[in-house]
Amino acid sequence: MECEWLMDVLERYSKQILFTGIGVEGQRKLAESRVAVIGLGALGTVIANNLARAGVGYLRLIDRDFVDTSNLQRQTLFNEADVSEHIPKAVAAVEHLKKVNSEIILEPIVCDVNPSNIDQLIKGVDLVMDGTDNYETRFLINDACVQSGTPWIYGGVIGSYGITMNIIPGETACFRCLIKKMPAPGSQPTCSTVGVLNMITGIISGYQTAEAVKYLVKSPDLRKTVLVVDVWENICENVPIEKDMDCKTCVHGEYEFSQNKLGSYTTSLCGSDAIQIVPQTKGTIDFQALHDSLTQLGDVSFNQFLLRFAYKDISITLFPDGRAIIKGVVDPGEAKSIYSEYIGL
Repeated sequence: MECEWLMDVLERYSKQILFTGIGVEGQRKLAESRVAVIGLGALGTVIANNLARAGVGYLRLIDRDFVDTSNLQRQTLFNEADVSEHIPKAVAAVEHLKKVNSEIILEPIVCDVNPSNIDQLIKGVDLVMDGTDNYETRFLINDACVQSGTPWIYGGVIGSYGITMNIIPGETACFRCLIKKMPAPGSQPTCSTVGVLNMITGIISGYQTAEAVKYLVKSPDLRKTVLVVDVWENICENVPIEKDMDCKTCVHGEYEFSQNKLGSYTTSLCGSDAIQIVPQTKGTIDFQALHDSLTQLGDVSFNQFLLRFAYKDISITLFPDGRAIIKGVVDPGEAKSIYSEYIGL
């Protein structure tokens, strides 16, 4: 078996093994590694693709959303068929990556990452990769990873600018050492207001996965700085960072985000006029029954992954656990009213 494994590895990963930083033993470590990728957007799709091709043995791919036409500009795992078939991103990513590397384990999880499930989502992995698009989820990941001692790699992009940082609990500064508190609503640019270039998403996710491979093969060259890149302004800087000795999370052990186990809540989605609603009470939606009740009110269709309902300028994408994405609204209160009217809250 060992000889057979080695022959397969030498064929598939020959160019990677030739690199002295990895070699056969490094490749073995990658094959034995388990990584969770949270968010399969512009960063997460490249991260998942790179790690699958590098031979990481197990990838848990987590995303709440489905593939939309606007994603295709920068989210490299998806195509127009995924859009027309209304495929959840996690499912589409796994289907594409199976064709790239059938020798690794790929686990798709279609869910919203929130305080009630974050601990379970990162359980049993060696490393967490940030492919998210909002501060709230990153603070939540930071809380859970610091508390469990799980390393994670932060990455963020906007416009032509990107930033990434390795967070190794007990050794490095954490995300809250870098950003002390949640930015006020409306205080930060978003991809809806200033856009984002696919070049910077590719660069930052490439750096994230390079650091991931370094960590997994136990390289001494793991970066200890915050990397800042702006492809338009021709900036590439490594910024030193020290642990904040008054940090609420990694010093004082206050896990405000992960311990807020509230059920029902709303979040605004980056890149579109849309609100996500996660209901307090979760269950399994009977799509057929709901289809039959909604069909006289508007256009409705469903598959095993989701139900879509459109009426006038509003569309609802409903997932089996009751989570919904409502497009055509920007006000959370209005979104809740629409959910209550058509789905029931």
